Order: sequence, then structure tokens, then C-alpha cells
Amino acid sequence: MILVSGAGGALGQLVAAELAGREDVVLGTRAPRSPAERRVDFDDPSSLDLTGVDTLLLISAGYAEDDVVVARHEAAIAAAERAGVAHVVYTSLSGDGDHLPYALAHRWTERRLARAGLAWTVLRNGLYAEFLAAIAAPTPDGTITAPLGQGSLAAVARGDLAAVAARVVAAPERHAGRTYELVGERALSGAELAAAIAGRYEPGSLAATREAVILAGEALPFQVPMLLGTYSAIAGGFLDGGGIGENALPALLGREPRPALDVYLDAHRATVDAAHGR
Repeated sequence: MILVSGAGGALGQLVAAELAGREDVVLGTRAPRSPAERRVDFDDPSSLDLTGVDTLLLISAGYAEDDVVVARHEAAIAAAERAGVAHVVYTSLSGDGDHLPYALAHRWTERRLARAGLAWTVLRNGLYAEFLAAIAAPTPDGTITAPLGQGSLAAVARGDLAAVAARVVAAPERHAGRTYELVGERALSGAELAAAIAGRYEPGSLAATREAVILAGEALPFQVPMLLGTYSAIAGGFLDGGGIGENALPALLGREPRPALDVYLDAHRATVDAAHGR
């Protein structure tokens, strides 16, 4: 049996779609709504009964303070050990992301898996192209003000990462003990994004961006340094894919990856259409 944790999230839903039709797949969510779903809540140990699971796809339970994420991942891995799960596949963070504020919990989890008494595979996912579309969205007049400096991001389409995860959990024994770097084939800069939408690139400062994010009131306190740290790492040239060694994305996909620029342009067109009521 394959259990996909976080199946209600953006990545988990795409993985579930990739695995649709298989009778040996169970989707773990906090609020199950069908017989194919099982309640799996990392904050509730009573829900972590992994009896009968052969392969666990542990989708990172991020978007929280480090100690919360670490506790969630510890609970999941410990439950896998107790239940005799044979293989855990973990969606981690790309190797060039060590400068990011949220890298610690990922690296802790990788070390914890290495100590666990089971087989493991680590999928070091690059930052999503969909995330880039959000943090570098242009203003209505087509100006990109995101503080990306002269840096670029090797963003990767979320759907491609889901396809890789589905392939790996379908035949995990082929990938035991492997850590795969999965980033975009072409890094994108703020200037390139602006040119693609016939706009302008006028990057603001980190301080001005921090103030704007806080004033908007949409980010939780711990998310503000996460976002600003991401901008800083991109601007510093640490997330362009040049420091990870081999990019395993094309080989594991078995096809050409979807260009991150296509994802960005799709998001931009959707925003424009929505603004015009289309």
C-alpha cells in the first residue's frame, strides 16, 4: 500500500491525480471525505496508524515555525518505524536552498530519515514556478517590483514535481538511498519575467518589501522572514540551480520539464482575465 500524506494540499492533490486508478493508494488528509482517504494529522498522534502501509510519501508539513515542522516530521517517521513501513519518500528542499530560513526543518528530516530503520528516498524540490508567479506578480500597469536584484530562480512546475513523486513511490526500491535534486532547467530573472509580459522591472528594496508585506496583513509573523529571506537568496544568486550538481528532473520525468516561464505567463493571463471579468 502507498500512503500519500498531505493529499489535500496543492502538491498532494497533483500526486493523487498522477496515481489515480491504482487500488493500492490511500490518501492521507486531515479531513477525509471519501473511502480512498484516511485521516492523517501530524499534530494528532492518534491519527498516525500506518499499519499496512508499505511506502509512505511524506510531503513536507511546512508553513509553520521550525519546531512545529520538526515535531510533525518526527511524529510521521516514528509512526512509520512502529508500523514497519518499508520505504519513506520525502519531499525536501533543493540543495541550493540552504540559505533559506525554512531549510533547517528539511535538513533535520533528511538526517532523521538516514537514522531510521527503513529505506528512504529524498526528493529535493526546487521552489515552485507557481510560487515565483505569486512573489513576482506585476502591478496592474505591468511593473514587477519584487526585490530579486540581478539574481534568478530555477523554479520548477509543481505538476512536474508531482509526476516525479508518483513515479518514485510506484517503484521505490529503484530509488532507495538516493537524494535527487529537482529544479528548473532555466533560471528566470526579474528582468526576463518583465520582458515576457512586456512590462518593466523596477525592483524595490528588502526593507520596503518587508513594510509592504506587514502592512498588507496577509502573512503570519513567521512567514515574513521566510519571504524576505527567499527574495534575498534569489537576489544573492543562490537559487539559480548552479550549485546543486546534477539536476535529476528530466531523467525522472522521462520527458522535457514544463518551462517555469509558461507557468508564470499562465498565472499572469489568469490575473488579467479576472481583472477584466473574463
